[in-house]
Amino acid sequence: MKLRLPKRPQRVGVAPLLLPMLLLLLPLAGCSTAGYYAQAVSGHLGLMAAREPIDEVIADPATPAAVRERLELAQAARRFAIDELGLPDNGSYTRYVQLDRPAVVYNVYAAPAFSLEPKRWCFPIAGCVVYRGYFKRADAERTAARLEADGWDTWVGGASAYSTLGRFEDPVLSSMLYRDDARLAGLLFHELAHQRLYVKDDSAFNEAFATTVEEEGVRRWLLATGREEDLATWRESRRRAAAFQFLLARTRGQLQALYASGADEPEMRAGKAAAFAQLEAEYRALKASWDGWTGFDRWFEAPLNNARLIPSATYRGLVPAFRLLLVEADGDLEAFYTAAERLGNLPQAERDAEMRRLLATAAQR
Repeated sequence: MKLRLPKRPQRVGVAPLLLPMLLLLLPLAGCSTAGYYAQAVSGHLGLMAAREPIDEVIADPATPAAVRERLELAQAARRFAIDELGLPDNGSYTRYVQLDRPAVVYNVYAAPAFSLEPKRWCFPIAGCVVYRGYFKRADAERTAARLEADGWDTWVGGASAYSTLGRFEDPVLSSMLYRDDARLAGLLFHELAHQRLYVKDDSAFNEAFATTVEEEGVRRWLLATGREEDLATWRESRRRAAAFQFLLARTRGQLQALYASGADEPEMRAGKAAAFAQLEAEYRALKASWDGWTGFDRWFEAPLNNARLIPSATYRGLVPAFRLLLVEADGDLEAFYTAAERLGNLPQAERDAEMRRLLATAAQR
């Protein structure tokens, strides 16, 4: 059994790879769409077939000690999610799959050259999402190359996990076994939150909800297990992440103003390049205050473009609104879930308006 323990997570919430019934759609689809669904179903069923009960993997003398320790922690975190966070109790994350690659799926993000509005792909069950996932990186890169040829900005990012919303018993994957305990626990909380609440066609709502549950869950888990030092480390990591997200949000604001300005294409292209150059310079200055910590260096390894900004906006854009919702619920998670479900049941326009109101209120506090 090979062992790969990722240092830092890359993840996506609900992948558009949900049901074998998608095979029934193939005769109705064009060749390229049929090929996409075929790889999705084949890859997903391959994962399901490779699952092993975690108890048996832990008991197996051939299991590396590092894998055994990670799986024991995953089991404890799953139990906490059920007992203390009110997240679903089913067969998810009771089995394990050892992958032969560092990510389970590779997601393609795309945006126009002069817009931050992400391209959306629509699927049965999952609805419309802002990425398209592939089990092979080469397939994702081919799709990105086709989009680039048509003038889109693109980015391909590996994801350590995806959720089937409880329709299958999702396994713990080797790509999820982060060396950082808080990140491993947080990922399980995040993915189980998707099973608790998922709103079709609203990626930003779904990911921000799950991210809020993840962060509150990690805070409570570290407190409950008496890990004061780890809690302090985790809080420091969140402060650094918040500072970095602020830089990304400011860059998005600059680009949105530029793209709405009516400038001609050469001027917008020059302004776009200047905005990303400023982001890199601001990050170097920020990193200098972190005593050599380089946790976000990898973010800059890929070319900087509009598509690169999609995940941060999707996962974190609405988090302050959900945090306020949790405060208004006096920290009662069941009341918080009920309030989030009420929002999720609103028509899209009403939900968007309510989220804007919550964001504005949160900004004033």
